[in-house]
Amino acid sequence: MKKLVLLITAVIFAATGAFAQIHKPVKWTVASKKLNNNEAVVYVKGTIQSGWHIYSQNVKDGGPIPTSFNFAKAADYALVGKTAEPKPKVKHEEVFKMDVGYFTNEVIFQQKVKLNKGTATVKGTVEWQACDASQCLPPDEYAFAVTIK
Repeated sequence: MKKLVLLITAVIFAATGAFAQIHKPVKWTVASKKLNNNEAVVYVKGTIQSGWHIYSQNVKDGGPIPTSFNFAKAADYALVGKTAEPKPKVKHEEVFKMDVGYFTNEVIFQQKVKLNKGTATVKGTVEWQACDASQCLPPDEYAFAVTIK
């Protein structure tokens, strides 16, 4: 009898695990373009599954979690200005009682860098929150590194 109960319990846990979904609605890639011997641009591209969106970097306090970038400090390069983003779509979200900027399908962020030695490996992380019409996932993070030659 104990074996039967154990078997039924194992089957229930296996079936529950098989139906659990892990949402990963945003895939990230990184690239760079050298502008001249002293400057380059780092491109961080988010490809967003249909029905999902992520938020702009410029969300007011009290709103959803904005997309944010953290670049590692290094002797090889220095950041020039802030990370640029394209113009977001804007909608009023009643839950936050404000208009918020967001991106669907695809977004490419750009960070200009000054090269101190002509080459560099730029490392950093992007943090974002993905939402669809019925839910928002907890914030997620993607670590990246791109070598500029």
